[in-house]
Amino acid sequence: MNNEADSLAGLRRQYHFRPGPQGLRAWDVHRLIRLAREQALPVHEVALDAIRELDEPYWFSHEGQPPTPRAVVEHVKLMDECSLDWPVILCANGRLMDGMHRAAQALRLGRTHVLAVRFAVDPAPDYVGVDPEDLPY
Repeated sequence: MNNEADSLAGLRRQYHFRPGPQGLRAWDVHRLIRLAREQALPVHEVALDAIRELDEPYWFSHEGQPPTPRAVVEHVKLMDECSLDWPVILCANGRLMDGMHRAAQALRLGRTHVLAVRFAVDPAPDYVGVDPEDLPY
């Protein structure tokens, strides 16, 4: 990747969501990737068993979309298109902020670990109390 803008150009706009006291908090994944690079977070392997979100409702918890077979297949397609060469991004307490398709693909392929970076301090959210449908995509 010669140019950061080029490396993010093909990445679809997406957000990491987490509930908060003032409403739903949203982090722009493009910004999380840039911050991880700027902070030169070290890449290491993380056991898939340590990624708690693999055993929790995830994709359908904030999208308002029911987990229909068609919706599940759309996520499988995204898993098939992802590259396990890109590390997932974890927050300071080890929760997943970006990379569920990569983590799920690694699990599906029978791997036990995935590459990861982890923030020492969580970045501030980009949006608070904004409906996911009102975010720029």
